[in-house]
Amino acid sequence: MTETTVVHLMRHGEVHNPTGVLYGRIPDFHLSDLGRRMAERVAEHVAGRDIVHLVSSPLERAQETMEPIAKTFGLTPDLDERVIEAANQFEGKKFGVGDGALRQPSAWWLLRNPWKPSWGEPYSQLVRRMRDAIETAREKAAGHEALIVSHQLPIWIVRSAIEGRRMLHDPRKRQCSLASLTSFTFHGDAIVSVGYAEPAKDLLPVKNPKKFAGGA
Repeated sequence: MTETTVVHLMRHGEVHNPTGVLYGRIPDFHLSDLGRRMAERVAEHVAGRDIVHLVSSPLERAQETMEPIAKTFGLTPDLDERVIEAANQFEGKKFGVGDGALRQPSAWWLLRNPWKPSWGEPYSQLVRRMRDAIETAREKAAGHEALIVSHQLPIWIVRSAIEGRRMLHDPRKRQCSLASLTSFTFHGDAIVSVGYAEPAKDLLPVKNPKKFAGGA
């Protein structure tokens, strides 16, 4: 009989970022109080699941999101560099339309190739490392479920690759809200379905449509 395994990719909760910069991989960005509530909400949501393996990005916001989930299941999460945020040359800068780094002509060269993209980690590399991490989690949780706390862009790009969408996209239209769950169901080693849930939807802050998605 073919084993059924589920691997959940969770985006971390809201981050305390009063200056509104794209924080990317910069250390010492932590969850806000609301972000901690989001993490607690997801822990409650998945409490009855058959989760036997946990993985977290090494960034603080991801580890803090994982804390209530690890406590719920009594598991110690693995830290995995493969699920870290994508590298981005705009780290530490504001990246809004009209009020950020894009106002500077010196930044325009970085945007020359949105298909790669030219401003950061190539999408092909991002997909490869995320697929590898998902496969490792599937193997360790075979016949059960695993949960990985990662970041918006890595989650969205690997989902797009799996579902056959092009990599070039509008960051404001990613279906990957704070504390959301993107779930891949495997029969054996084949993905047979993709699910999406927002357990903390009622806690989400109001979006500013003029802003691009920042470090996530």
